[in-house]
Amino acid sequence: MSTLRIGIVAGEASGDILGSSLMQAIKRKHPQVIFEGVGGPLMIAEGFNSHIPMDRLSVMGFVEPLKRLPELLRIRRDLKAHFISSPPDLFIGIDSPDFTLNIELALRNEGVLTAHYVSPSVWAWRQGRVKKIAKAVDRMLTLLPFEAEFYHQHNVPVTFVGHPLADKFAIELDELAMQKQAARSTLSLDSDATMVALLPGSRGGEVKMLGQSFIETARWCLHQRPDLKFVIPAANAQRREQLEALLQEHGKGLPITLLDGQSQTVMAAADVVLMASGTTTLEALLLKKPMVVAYRLAAFTYFIVSRLVKSPFFSLPNLLAGEKMVPEVLQNDVRPEMLGPLVLERLHEDAQAQIVQRFTDIHKALKLNASERAADVLLTMIENNQH
Repeated sequence: MSTLRIGIVAGEASGDILGSSLMQAIKRKHPQVIFEGVGGPLMIAEGFNSHIPMDRLSVMGFVEPLKRLPELLRIRRDLKAHFISSPPDLFIGIDSPDFTLNIELALRNEGVLTAHYVSPSVWAWRQGRVKKIAKAVDRMLTLLPFEAEFYHQHNVPVTFVGHPLADKFAIELDELAMQKQAARSTLSLDSDATMVALLPGSRGGEVKMLGQSFIETARWCLHQRPDLKFVIPAANAQRREQLEALLQEHGKGLPITLLDGQSQTVMAAADVVLMASGTTTLEALLLKKPMVVAYRLAAFTYFIVSRLVKSPFFSLPNLLAGEKMVPEVLQNDVRPEMLGPLVLERLHEDAQAQIVQRFTDIHKALKLNASERAADVLLTMIENNQH
């Protein structure tokens, strides 16, 4: 068996998780393989040779990337030069499209085989990027089925491999009921209470935009249903401080438990979830939880984004269902008298049963052993290219 060299660039923690699982799957099928490029601690633990620490690429927002631009451009130039002078059998960009697609384009122009794992949201906005993607990649690997549809329409070679998160969650309903009780026991929460989880986001800006409205919604709900209990997971120490201040000001006397982290366990323990839009909504779907999804942006940002976005929905559950399965509440509608009734509606058993069935179907469609499938596709690409 010949030794393969595979170049990978992952720019953030989620890419490190995907990259390490992918490496494990490739090694099982082809043990003689060397991986190098940029990766995080999980990939390094699998034997990855990272040329620079991955956190040099992990930049958020608009301002920080501008401040770090000279360094980021230098790193990208060095990676291109390295892989052009010493071409790998395959180069894979994992997510971080603004950084990795440029490398893929340069390498593919030099005859290097390229793939991109995790589609950017081209189907939702900046659709023109698909032209660059078509030039940059030999194959796109998507985690979601509707993304693959979009690439088919634009004649970009694509494989939907399933979502790695879906592989980690139980599908069976009796198992979910046991999970709920186990989660409550783990978190020392009342095993019989009707529980609402509040997840106003993991970033400071999200908590600032949603935190107060979520706490006031808890008060609104409690007026209608005095038996309710609420729980909020704080993503980190800074968010905990922020949430404590909000609870001090707006949540006095409310039965709200504030916990450190463990958002997944908190959702598993809940009967319904009120949450910020984001990847966590997919976890709530995989836990088969009824949810209400809210989002609020600064007025000017919303003005721009709302004109760019081409998608009818913004939450992942609705995008996956292709219909409005969960309520989406935006901007000025994010207030207790709008959110409260939606939360209480979702506590009815009929609403719950319908959601559970639909989410179970979506879960089955996503649970395809993503890392194994991705490894098969990538190794086949290399094999076909060598003949």
